Amino acid sequence: MNQQAMAFGLDLKGKVAVVLGASAEGGTGWAIAETLARNGASVVVAARSLPPLERLAERIGGAAFRCDAGVEEDIRALAAFALERYGRVDIAVNSAGLPVMGMISEMTQELLDNATRVNFHGPTFFIKYMAQAIDSNGSIIFISSMSTTHPVMPHIAYAAAKSAADCIVRYAAIEYGPRNIRVNSILPGPINSDMAKEAFADPDFERAYAREIPIGRVGLPDDFANAVLWLAGPSYVSGLNLQVNGGNQLTRMPRPDELAKGADSYGSGKALGDR
Repeated sequence: MNQQAMAFGLDLKGKVAVVLGASAEGGTGWAIAETLARNGASVVVAARSLPPLERLAERIGGAAFRCDAGVEEDIRALAAFALERYGRVDIAVNSAGLPVMGMISEMTQELLDNATRVNFHGPTFFIKYMAQAIDSNGSIIFISSMSTTHPVMPHIAYAAAKSAADCIVRYAAIEYGPRNIRVNSILPGPINSDMAKEAFADPDFERAYAREIPIGRVGLPDDFANAVLWLAGPSYVSGLNLQVNGGNQLTRMPRPDELAKGADSYGSGKALGDR
């Protein structure tokens, strides 16, 4: 399907945004950074891989910072860098995700530690330090996953860790609400991004997803960037785990045996939209 997500505008001039997990060109984090910059925000982009971040920063007139999304000190340093560079933070988006596969019968301490480091510990520290950097009247957004509400085998540890971060989002909305800092998460369904293009090149694979989505197509990075843009603005929304999936939450995710040749990429986590 060649339908494109429609963009809308919001005046973010004078605002400063931080986007963590933005090094995959054509991915969700990349699109979020471009969208916020296109609407006037100064954007700090961060991830572990610096060269693509520097290309993105040059493209959008922002700044790049190397940050491991699962390391507390790196996240603290990211907030400090944004304050030093621009003097403020208004919008903070954590789009980082690490797919970890395994059934419960296969679970090990190492698998659980890998799943929680980036997908739970990281978002918790991101909220902590970005809330410290935001004076007031800001927005913190975490990109979660539809797999937290609709089981996708074998993404058990990944989904559980993201679910825990969704819970932290709700508690954070209460803790930081008195400072008018809104905290929300977005739960994407399948994303046809550059990272998943090999899987979605199989028309049967794409149809297996699309037939479960009332809108009739899988998501594109701009669909989720537009949702971030809405939450970044002056909305009266906080503590929400927002499903952004074309209505897929009303049905189900396809089973691996329905995905034909793309099933290997499905198993890699890319079809879930990991950035």
